[in-house]
Amino acid sequence: MKTGEIKGMPSANKTSKQMATASQRPREGAGRSKRAAGMPKPLDGRSRVVIENVTPVVEGGQFAAKRVVGDRVTVEADVFGDGHDHVRARVLYRTAGQSTWTSVEMIPLGNDHWQAQFPVQIVGYYEFTVVGEVDHFETWRSDLEKRIAADQELELPLKTGAMLIDAAVPRAKGKDAKQLARWAKLLREELSTELALNPMLLETVQRYPDPTLQTTYEKTLKIWVDRERAGYSSWYELFPRSWSREPGKHGTFRDVAAQLGYVKEMGFHVLYLPPIHPIGVSFRKGKNNTVEAADGDEGSPWAIGSSDGGHTAIHPKLGTMEDFEYLLRQVEAAGMELAMDIAFQCAPDHPWVTEHPEWFKRRADGSIQYAENPPKKYQDIYPIDFESTDWEALWEALKSVFTFWAAKGVRIFRVDNPHTKAFPFWEWCVASIKAEYPDALFLAEAFTRPRVMQRLAKLGYSQSYTYFTWRETKDLLTEYLTELTTTPVREYFRPNFWPNTPDILPGILQTGGLPAFKSRLILAGTLSSNYGIYGPAYELADNTPFRKEKSEEYLNSEKYEIKQWDREDPKSLKPLIARLNQARERNKALQSTNNLTFQNVDNPLLIAYSKATADGSNVVLVVVNLDPFNVQSGFVDLDLAVLGLAADESFTVEDALTGNSYDWRGTRNYVELRPEAVPAHIFIVRKRI
Repeated sequence: MKTGEIKGMPSANKTSKQMATASQRPREGAGRSKRAAGMPKPLDGRSRVVIENVTPVVEGGQFAAKRVVGDRVTVEADVFGDGHDHVRARVLYRTAGQSTWTSVEMIPLGNDHWQAQFPVQIVGYYEFTVVGEVDHFETWRSDLEKRIAADQELELPLKTGAMLIDAAVPRAKGKDAKQLARWAKLLREELSTELALNPMLLETVQRYPDPTLQTTYEKTLKIWVDRERAGYSSWYELFPRSWSREPGKHGTFRDVAAQLGYVKEMGFHVLYLPPIHPIGVSFRKGKNNTVEAADGDEGSPWAIGSSDGGHTAIHPKLGTMEDFEYLLRQVEAAGMELAMDIAFQCAPDHPWVTEHPEWFKRRADGSIQYAENPPKKYQDIYPIDFESTDWEALWEALKSVFTFWAAKGVRIFRVDNPHTKAFPFWEWCVASIKAEYPDALFLAEAFTRPRVMQRLAKLGYSQSYTYFTWRETKDLLTEYLTELTTTPVREYFRPNFWPNTPDILPGILQTGGLPAFKSRLILAGTLSSNYGIYGPAYELADNTPFRKEKSEEYLNSEKYEIKQWDREDPKSLKPLIARLNQARERNKALQSTNNLTFQNVDNPLLIAYSKATADGSNVVLVVVNLDPFNVQSGFVDLDLAVLGLAADESFTVEDALTGNSYDWRGTRNYVELRPEAVPAHIFIVRKRI
């Protein structure tokens, strides 16, 4: 692809005022009627190219599409003109704020559809647009080839080509201008077809198109580029208060720091902590979410605020700010990042309740409205009123929570229930934080309606929780992943798959036992490039619900009490988790989500899919047994072209989970998976030498 630099903004098509002087225009009534009042002025009639259906685009350009550093942005558009003249199309791109545009030639894919790619290499906004024009020189060159093949007279056509080269000379620069002038002179004098068809001549002329004949797409579109961790991450959630080495004692930041090796050995990128702030005393919930707390009950970390402070304070039992900063440094030293939970809600004891009562809704009796999701009541939490007349001060206060912790060095924020806060606030807040901290990442914990989840992603959230937690069958998984990876949602919505959370113990884990924990783990970590688990509940397969019927709450939930975990339990899934994360780290194909292709398998309880890098250097095939109770077998019918293999070619598949290798041939191959062992294959596909 040819690239070049263009100074200044692409010029829009000229209006009628720029077309011709009054004396050159036809008289009213002579060949045309008067333009009706209110009708748009015509574009420059010399701009004969149409540009439509440019992608990637989100809501017509209202929001930015998303990529990560190192990606190549694929731009596509329909570009065409009238008649038989050849058309040329280019993508112009730059980082936001630059005055110089880089030009990349688009390649025709057929049916007037064009494509080009450009790299994104730094965090921040990129801008791009598409320009097109009738390519008179390339049209002349193509016609010349036909004339030569037909043995026609060439003198006049060759001199016509020299005229086209002459026209490009004033637009050219430096040595190019001189070279083009020499070529035009030689073409007239020598009438050389070899010179006329010289690829260097075509390339040089095309570097200097006539801007007065160009059509520029009506919009400049944006791409927001995040750092790598936005596109590829593994999360481990833990409650620090349960990490004391002394049974029954409240854990601290120092306790977590001393045991980071446990998380690092599993290969996680992100250590995520629930809220670390003071917990309210008024209406504190007891164990198992009882309405009244008993003496010694610790309460829910999401009931934020007490006399010890609010969202910028630390729960005294966890330690001091110095202890937090120590943990932050130790996490970074271990090659991980710390993610904080930001929950914009207040316990009745939060300082904001007395300092800013106007930020909360009042009930008919004058009391502050606590959180409700009828019939559920959360008396220990006051939601914030985003319709407050003091909304501007409220917004600034909420934003300052992010900037306070960002100044401490935190760059990843998991936001609790963002869908219950105003969209305009998030649009302003996320943009403001990223303007100051471009490397900040935001995970939206919004299990809600699809359009609401998607809107949050459009407004700037880097990653999003999803419905994966409840997608258990082959059909539902295939349908959901197809939506996430092949529809326009893929341009802005980055899924983060969690098979469990402190709030959600899904039915498949309750009934499927250890095999279900294994299969759901592997599905999460291979279907999506971003995934997480709530541990140690996950690796220890904690699956006892609060109620046996229609309950996703854990019995003796860690949300309300200190738990004692036997992390050395020999049944722990820690070794399997480590092998999964190692496979993800070693195979670039698993570090993307949108490269997913489902493969056919003749058993509805087996699901198969593949992923490959753009250059085909790394190809992974995953097969998972969705039945936690029975051995399942079947034949996988592979699309060999997707795997980069020829028909009937022999190849080797090596299982990253077990180390076993198998020799396969052609499209149809047999698999058998036992749920009590490892209910999945993560095959690395290798061509035989």
